[in-house]
Amino acid sequence: MKRSINKAAVLGSGIMGSRIACHLANVGVQVILLDIVPRELTEQELEKGLTLEHSKVRNRIVTDSFTTAVKSKPAPLYHQHQADLVSLGNFEDDMSQISDCDWIIEVVVENLDIKKKVFEQVEKHRTAGTLITSNTSGIPIHMMLDGRSEDFQRNFCGTHFFNPPRYLKLLEIIPTEKTDPAVIDFFMEYGDKFLGKTTVLCKDTPAFIANRVGIYGILKVVKTMEELDLTIDEVDKLTGPVIGRPKSATFRTSDVVGLDTLIKVANNLYQGLEHDEARDVFKLPDAVRKLEEKNWLGDKTKQGFYKKTKDENGKTKILTLDLKSMEYKPKAKAKFTTLEGTKSIDTVKDRFKVLLAGNDKAGEFYRHSFFGLFQYVSNRIPEIADELYRIDDAICAGFGWEVGAFETWDQVGVQQVLPEMEKLGYRPNQWVYDMVEAGHESFYQVENGQVKYYDTITKSYKEIAGRGDLIILDHLRAGSTVWENNEASLFDLGDGVLNLEFHSKMNTMGAGVIEGINKAINLAEQDFQGLIIGNQAANFSAGANLGVLFMYAIEQEYEEVDMMIRQFQNTVARARFSGIPVVVAPHGLTLGGGCELTMHGDAVQAAAETYIGLVEVGAGVIPGGGGTKELTMRVSDRMQSGDVEYNALQNTFMNIATAKVATSAEKARDLDILRPQDQISINKDRQIGDAKRAVLALAQAGYTKPTPRTDIKVQGRGGMALFLAGINGMKMGKYISDHDAKIAHKLAYIMCGGDLSYPTEVSEQYLLDLEREAFLSLTGERKTLERIQSILTTGKPLRN
Repeated sequence: MKRSINKAAVLGSGIMGSRIACHLANVGVQVILLDIVPRELTEQELEKGLTLEHSKVRNRIVTDSFTTAVKSKPAPLYHQHQADLVSLGNFEDDMSQISDCDWIIEVVVENLDIKKKVFEQVEKHRTAGTLITSNTSGIPIHMMLDGRSEDFQRNFCGTHFFNPPRYLKLLEIIPTEKTDPAVIDFFMEYGDKFLGKTTVLCKDTPAFIANRVGIYGILKVVKTMEELDLTIDEVDKLTGPVIGRPKSATFRTSDVVGLDTLIKVANNLYQGLEHDEARDVFKLPDAVRKLEEKNWLGDKTKQGFYKKTKDENGKTKILTLDLKSMEYKPKAKAKFTTLEGTKSIDTVKDRFKVLLAGNDKAGEFYRHSFFGLFQYVSNRIPEIADELYRIDDAICAGFGWEVGAFETWDQVGVQQVLPEMEKLGYRPNQWVYDMVEAGHESFYQVENGQVKYYDTITKSYKEIAGRGDLIILDHLRAGSTVWENNEASLFDLGDGVLNLEFHSKMNTMGAGVIEGINKAINLAEQDFQGLIIGNQAANFSAGANLGVLFMYAIEQEYEEVDMMIRQFQNTVARARFSGIPVVVAPHGLTLGGGCELTMHGDAVQAAAETYIGLVEVGAGVIPGGGGTKELTMRVSDRMQSGDVEYNALQNTFMNIATAKVATSAEKARDLDILRPQDQISINKDRQIGDAKRAVLALAQAGYTKPTPRTDIKVQGRGGMALFLAGINGMKMGKYISDHDAKIAHKLAYIMCGGDLSYPTEVSEQYLLDLEREAFLSLTGERKTLERIQSILTTGKPLRN
């Protein structure tokens, strides 16, 4: 049976239900979101004379929930207009609308009896063959099937999203013994290719995979912390980005998610895991129980492990809870010799050997927490998953880990750490010893660019299902690198396509990246069909290397600055004016020069989660790598005449002047940064593969090198007069500083084409020259240098 999802019903509009509805709308699915009917009127409804039978009252719960979701931050929608795909209703009046839905997902309260009642109603209206799933996070899936029809049972499984559904990549698929295998296959593929998820097949065991292992990991950290007499600040320092975990680490994450959620899952696991060898780990520590008693549950109660307050000057301060005294104290800086030893190690995977070998308290902490984790996951095979990679996939996608448990074990040496694990009381499962004794030294290995995992059943390495068409650059590094320097690497992806990867700090664009772009285009023009500029780091590029610019500017070496700008402009322009198609693949932060490079690709294959914009004004300059020119040209292309033209130009001017950043690839279209023909990859893991197909399509269509434009209409003095009036008004009203006004004046001068008497058509090079002159003049300003210095030292622009 060929399936597709065009319309879905989401039953339950709470925090998860409303946000799942939003994410389905993100990918173009029409959604009907339903919830219960209120049993009492609010004071406002009474004042308006409404009754319980009024449609606004009957849909109040679902309306309020969805409205709250749409307004929440981080935004659940890629773009506000996608809210139009979601229609609202209630279980009593609108359940019949599920009859033409392709997928019905239940997201009501975690109560088995309530879920069964909802499913009874679903059975009355559901069309045979329709997919039906539950988003439960803890109730056994098979227990929901009592009294359900055979067709319902065949098409039913668990689909467990993690909150927030737009941003967390995990989607756990939990079948029952009665689920049609074709339904499982469909959701595994649909979640991956259409919802952008890492889909993980789970067994119907308590908390499935991610929460089972993740909650164990958190509570093991807490117990180890108590045993070693560490503080909250120290543990969050040890369990954050240094080991590839989120900045919020352990305790800040708990505050954000809500301690009540952690407590609920932990209690359920402790009660349900009578035969788990690590059951005692799930028993809540006394400190956590005290927090629960005091109702200090994190952000939702304004205090938890951390508390935000203000000092006598009104400045925000973060206080940390002392778990011994249960009093909040000023946040303390944590320092460990072991951590100092990793400062020069950029790659997270390469740090683990150093961290676990530490001779201080940090090293001891890492050995206990990681060895305990290694033991625990080895004992979960085959209980929660038959394949070990599913555990790593789930914990990485659900908890934001860069490196999974088995992958981490590989990094420190599976066999090498066994003696110390045994010594500390963390002997792993026997299958690990069998694997090592058979001569297999790792859980994963890479062959011909494809990763394979050790299969405990066949005692051999197997390819990971569904990954055959994924392009993972790390797996190509050993055998497919064509050229590299210390900031960039060039890979041969096969079929005549090259990929240029940046790997400078934050992927900033300095001399090494500039050299890489030019080298990549030169080689591609000689021997290849096309080029992708893309990487698989957390962010595409934070922009130009401000450190080099600051050094030249502070020394007043303006000829060097001028040469830098010319070189940058010429390099960015080559992405468009070369003999081969160039596809740029932005994702994550794509700022300043990274945005300018993106706009100059022949095509763009953006990740859905791309946060892109021209932010140079924050550094006291204007976009000088072709960004101002490019947006001016795009406004010229789509506008007709008169006031509309001025308005469009003014909107674009304001986007640059306020350093506006699009919060999704869809929103980047509103800013003219992405064009209508540019494509979006919902699943970032598939972005390079999608970009490769785009390159080949352009090449096979008979790619022709473009010629620079000479027909860009600019407004001249008439446009300048309007801009200057607005700039002066903002300055007089003290909305902007004198330096902001100076930057705005120069930006307007470029976008209006300089000192021209009337609207005129100019060339791209003409606008680039104006860009370069303005950029160069601003680097000589003291306030610009102060802003750049602030960004380099604090990461934030100075408002001066």
